[in-house]
Amino acid sequence: MKKIFALTLAFSIGSFFTTYAQTPEEALRLGWNTPGGTARYRAIGGAMGSLGGDITAAYVNPAGLGLYKTSEFVLSPAYSFSKVNGDFRGTDASAKKSAFDFGTTGAVFGWSERYGKWRSKAIGLSINRTANFNNTIYYKGQNDLSSFSESFAEEFANSGLPIDVNLYSAGLTLGTKLANYTYLIDTLSVNGNTEVIGLPQRDAILAGTSALVNQEKRIATKGGISELNIAFAANNQDKLYLGASLGIPIVNYHRTSTINETDASGNTANNFNYARYDEDYRLDGIGVNLKLGLIFKPAEYLRFGIGIHTPSLYALTQTQTGSIEADLENYFPPGKNIRKADQDSIYTQFGVDVPEYNLDLSSPWKFLVSASYVLREVEDVTKQRGFLTADVEYVTYGSPRYTSGDDLVSQSYYDGVNEAIKLSYRSAFNFRAGGELKFNTIMTRLGFGYYGNPYKDDALDASHMTLSGGLGYRNKGYFIDLTYVHNINKDVNFPYRLGDKPNTFANLKEGMGNVVMTVGVKF
Repeated sequence: MKKIFALTLAFSIGSFFTTYAQTPEEALRLGWNTPGGTARYRAIGGAMGSLGGDITAAYVNPAGLGLYKTSEFVLSPAYSFSKVNGDFRGTDASAKKSAFDFGTTGAVFGWSERYGKWRSKAIGLSINRTANFNNTIYYKGQNDLSSFSESFAEEFANSGLPIDVNLYSAGLTLGTKLANYTYLIDTLSVNGNTEVIGLPQRDAILAGTSALVNQEKRIATKGGISELNIAFAANNQDKLYLGASLGIPIVNYHRTSTINETDASGNTANNFNYARYDEDYRLDGIGVNLKLGLIFKPAEYLRFGIGIHTPSLYALTQTQTGSIEADLENYFPPGKNIRKADQDSIYTQFGVDVPEYNLDLSSPWKFLVSASYVLREVEDVTKQRGFLTADVEYVTYGSPRYTSGDDLVSQSYYDGVNEAIKLSYRSAFNFRAGGELKFNTIMTRLGFGYYGNPYKDDALDASHMTLSGGLGYRNKGYFIDLTYVHNINKDVNFPYRLGDKPNTFANLKEGMGNVVMTVGVKF
């Protein structure tokens, strides 16, 4: 049996982990990722904090654009393919996904200055995929601990509403409204007290035990964060490079998920045969951030870099639709036990639109230090023979904060989510390193990246690791780079959250391949 994780909070988890579909995991998704970039950037593990000379520096340390004294345009198409293995309560399952993507695309305009200490300046205009959400997760297993219906029962019980409440106006999640509508949750008298319970657990509660159910969950996600960026950098006597960039990240996240649950007890008279909850969730919005950096070159062969990324301040909109189908076996008279409902059952038939929620979010801070050793650093770049470079990055995964963007959800609710983020996540270090060897017009590159575990609880094993290699060709102002990146990712997924008992989760292991090509021209 897999480890069970119980998160102790200062208030009831059930009061916020399901409400309005907003959870701490949503904040982590927008901050814990492996950014895209040019093929050259990806080939050297993403270590661009002190190297410069690549348009992707605008997203890492914009001072790196200060090394440009001419202009260039680049285009970076990409393709990714992945397989995710899910281990849930001792059972293995897997899913595959592939999709086209893109890396840094845009132009850098660099020019030299004839007079003064500032030898050159550069402006960069680009777009980059800083987070890729295209993925599919699938896991299954037998659960004798809990039922997904309990998350809905718990939310309803915490609301204090009567079981026959008018659902379209109730302050409940769509899933809980559907569970009530289909009688997947109902009331039960236990020791003289009326409790809201999930039907799969009804007989088990009366017997003082727990139900046995087969569960499976499939999650398909697509979209990403595409960041528009404008950067400026200046070069002081080829010793000190300063830069700043303004980023405008655009969020497009779409998730469809299905959780199935079937009775595994063999009892055909326990008022439950199966239940399925389908959900469609969308999160869209736009943000703004600022990146500042410097690169210092004390000697011709050494470069040191420092960078700071402010949080992205997002204005987001989320919508949620879904449906529940449940077979309650013999809870009702024959012919009436298969219950179905969707958002139309709750809203449309009453002339009410499906709610759309507005919210604001600040992402983590990032702090970067970097060093590079350049082989035969000289003014004539054709005589440079390569480099070694490394970055260390510190990210505050516990710092994101939500605020309400409308009157539909109170700030006290988001304060609860913010407290959960603070208690769930910790700051972590990321490490990136890479190198290049140049043979006249041909270059070979290797890289490595490691993104640390953002979870506070040691039972949750998570990390991102990248292994990369590539080739480059440069001649007469034209260049082309080709890179393969292999990602080894570990994470966890909670099928649902409960506040009155330990939470079970799936361990996920993902192998992802990325092929990135960059073509460019100097002008």
